[in-house]
Amino acid sequence: MTTLSFALNHMTAPALPLDEFFALATSLGISAVEIRNDLAGNAIIDGTPAAAVKALAEKHGQTIISINALQRFNEWTDERASEAQDLITYALDCGAHALVLVPVNDGSGQKDGERQANLQQALTALKPMLEKAGITGLVEPLGFEICSLRSKTEAVEGIRAIGGKGTFKVVHDTFHHHLAGEEKIHPEMTGLVHISGVADPGVAVNDMRDPHRILVDAADRLDNTGQVRKLREGGYDGLFSFEPFSPAVHQSANVKAAVSQSMGYLSATA
Repeated sequence: MTTLSFALNHMTAPALPLDEFFALATSLGISAVEIRNDLAGNAIIDGTPAAAVKALAEKHGQTIISINALQRFNEWTDERASEAQDLITYALDCGAHALVLVPVNDGSGQKDGERQANLQQALTALKPMLEKAGITGLVEPLGFEICSLRSKTEAVEGIRAIGGKGTFKVVHDTFHHHLAGEEKIHPEMTGLVHISGVADPGVAVNDMRDPHRILVDAADRLDNTGQVRKLREGGYDGLFSFEPFSPAVHQSANVKAAVSQSMGYLSATA
């Protein structure tokens, strides 16, 4: 099997300006990055023009694999349509290949039948917008019990139901996969893998939240190595993108060394 191909999500070092974040990725031998629209005081939310982001990526030899993310995408409204168009346009103009789509995560829209209908309505509306721009839609189910889309299988079924297989793929997030308790994976429909670990022995699975998400090491409770292995054995040959949310990672004195150690651990064990 080929070696693992890594990417870096800006959530790994959210305080770094985009120029420094891209430089960090390059220094790690990583040439694929995810940028975000939820980091205060940073691109995209600070108004940095897409052309400037594109120029920075080119300066550092980086490919922007995604913008993360259109929130509440499966609650389709006129406002959501406008948000989606703005982000798709930004993605096109900055050279990003995909837009991550995150579902409603507040306990609403969970009823059987309602979930599937809302998903298909949003996918149907997004499909021509994404296709016109040549941007892939990456649907990311979340494992939290209050989420309106927890299952990757349900996401894949929705994509197929609206004839969106060429336009949409799913994100396999190792944290959310574990929380959802979903056995089945969909390597053939996976467009990106988000990687983070949880090592805290005192937190129950149902109580795991974003601040628990660290870089993967030998103390990981989520079986990242097993998930990665299973995806690769199933034919997935795409990127594995680090997405730790823990303040412990964000405040690390040497995040480069920490990421490098996690890269080495995963490469050796998965």
